[in-house]
Amino acid sequence: MGWKFDNPLYSLADEEENKRNLALWEEEKYGGLWEGNNRLPYPLTYLIGLVILTAFLITMPIWGQRPTVALYAPMVDLMDSPEVQRMKSPEEKMAYLTQRAMEVMEASDDSRLPGLLERHPIGWYDLQLIADQVREIQSAGGPHGLDEYNIVGDQVQLSNYEGNVRPDGVRERKQPWWDRGFTIDVFYVSYFCLAMVLVCKRLPHFSQKPDMSKATT
Repeated sequence: MGWKFDNPLYSLADEEENKRNLALWEEEKYGGLWEGNNRLPYPLTYLIGLVILTAFLITMPIWGQRPTVALYAPMVDLMDSPEVQRMKSPEEKMAYLTQRAMEVMEASDDSRLPGLLERHPIGWYDLQLIADQVREIQSAGGPHGLDEYNIVGDQVQLSNYEGNVRPDGVRERKQPWWDRGFTIDVFYVSYFCLAMVLVCKRLPHFSQKPDMSKATT
């Protein structure tokens, strides 16, 4: 049961262990089946890696961030301005408003906001649907900030996430930027892949073939 780490990509077992494994293969009864000790084809190996990587990339919590009122408040503030009203098409208006809002996001201390605005574009008519609700929240001056209100369809709602309690006794209602469940998934999938590599590398290298003619049927 010796371990050898001088060439881990070849084998993690010493020569005596590999010889015992090959001898065991040759003595086992396989009912006429052939055990060739062949490696997994490279295309299949790459496919498995691609599936795992793609699954994690498309389920990253950052892609599931809900748009907040803070993203669109600069647009609401400017949508009735003379500059916007002189524009004829909704596309022109939104191009201008998005650019101005992006400038506000880039000037913010939170470097994640520009990317969040890019991933949640909004149309002129959708902006009109939420504008009055955004103005109402701004004028109310409640205990929650604009970044604690989510846009759900044509409704503006206080986020249903509950975070830490602020010094003023109000609980934060912000969606977390990371998900513990995702971290757990990353750990266990990484653990599984590492365990499988260790198990496979404890077997004889695929260049060492058992002589199956010795196996009794």
